Amino acid sequence: MQRASMFVRTTRIAAAVTALVAACAIPASAESPRPAGEHQGPVFVQTDSTSGNKIVAYHRAADGTLRKRAVYATNGKGGVLGGSVVDHLASQGSLTYDRRHKLLYAVNAGSNSITAFTVDGERLHRRQVISSGGTFPVSVTVHEDRVYVLNARDGGSVQGYRLTEKGLHRIPAWHRALRLNTSTAPEFLHTPGQVTFTPDGSRLVVSTKMGGNSIAVFPLDSSGTPSARPVVSSKAGSAPFGLTFDRQGRLVVADAGPNAVLTFRIENDSDITLLDDVLTGQQASCWVTRAGNRFYVSNAGSNTVSGFRQTRGARLAPLGNTPTGTGTVDSAVTPDNHYLYVQTGGVGAVDGFRINDNGSLTKISTTPVPDAVAGEGIVVL
Repeated sequence: MQRASMFVRTTRIAAAVTALVAACAIPASAESPRPAGEHQGPVFVQTDSTSGNKIVAYHRAADGTLRKRAVYATNGKGGVLGGSVVDHLASQGSLTYDRRHKLLYAVNAGSNSITAFTVDGERLHRRQVISSGGTFPVSVTVHEDRVYVLNARDGGSVQGYRLTEKGLHRIPAWHRALRLNTSTAPEFLHTPGQVTFTPDGSRLVVSTKMGGNSIAVFPLDSSGTPSARPVVSSKAGSAPFGLTFDRQGRLVVADAGPNAVLTFRIENDSDITLLDDVLTGQQASCWVTRAGNRFYVSNAGSNTVSGFRQTRGARLAPLGNTPTGTGTVDSAVTPDNHYLYVQTGGVGAVDGFRINDNGSLTKISTTPVPDAVAGEGIVVL
């Protein structure tokens, strides 16, 4: 049975989530250069091109700057949700790395498929292209040998796979319809935004944006099968979008309705309890990524990144706003938490930032990504 719970504290709702406004923000003060040469690895960026989706591989130098290495076709097409301008997938997690098996998963929204690549340093080898089990896939999540994809159209759905030596095997019993209101215009605000496993792999969490104004949690049994129906926590006016977790396994959500960052505890019964709620003061706060005890939120409507530091318990303290290129969307952090890379969908580029000791950001580069205006999906190794 579905259950509903309020987010507890009322927050102000942004008048226009889709508005693009000029950014005039100053990074937090005090820089502290990081030591170079630690944990260097590649950066992979998805183009989501409707003429043929591609993954662009970049070499990451010791100073954090990027240099293009190669372009890899997914053998699928990108897609465009109605009404989208800088974020044609309107999602987080469209490009996902499986560190355990050294596999990279990409969604092909226009082909209703996902592509699996093996990762060999900066090189990719296309291993498999398989149906997403629904329409318009936008997000992928991995835990051990289980993979789930989120399909955005036709009410939304999740589809599960088992990873075997031969590749992904779709499990029909691991399909769940979300039954969201995805037909309301503008489409990109009403489709689901992300699917992710909880850190222990016991649950799937789905953000629904304005299609359901909710966060849906599917408990998983020992075989990986989702519950027949999710536990749903909803609130009118909310638009939960990007999802991540803190070090204690608490859920951190970028909510584009009030333009806020929310922190929840997932209870034993899979209901959620609000622990913290802080406004970004920006527009279209949709994507969130973690770097240790810091969180960085992309604000597509303000062309900024908002930084937050987790203090006592689950509380987040603002670190300030840093300007980016036009259309701040998906982002990723290096494994050593020294660099943040942010896609700018308005110009089809990646802005690189050094993360200073105090959590402030120092811009180090802007790197164009060919054929990637309004594209989403970035992985940093």
